Amino acid sequence: MEGRGFRDLKPEFDRLETQILGASFDDQAANKAFAAKFQFNFPLLCDTTRQIGLAYHACEAVDAQYAKRISYLIGPDGKIRKAYETVQPSQHPSQVLADIQGQVAAH
Repeated sequence: MEGRGFRDLKPEFDRLETQILGASFDDQAANKAFAAKFQFNFPLLCDTTRQIGLAYHACEAVDAQYAKRISYLIGPDGKIRKAYETVQPSQHPSQVLADIQGQVAAH
């Protein structure tokens, strides 16, 4: 699962001063239980109104039942550095980490 990969790699992301955020259409109680079940060490945002999902193209309507599995790498300036529109859950956390490491090395 993607979330567990981010959880396990969080010390590496922390070393790169990177904040991991997850978002779900579930309510606060459901997200809290899910995060506890998998011992997530990063915030899981509640997007019950689908406003985040709509803004970041994870859904197309406020009545969407599920979000697309999509991620964004956002730089310190608040600008999107990379969009991951197709995600392989087992490989994605490592891919994002490698992309951040590449950007840090380039600067």
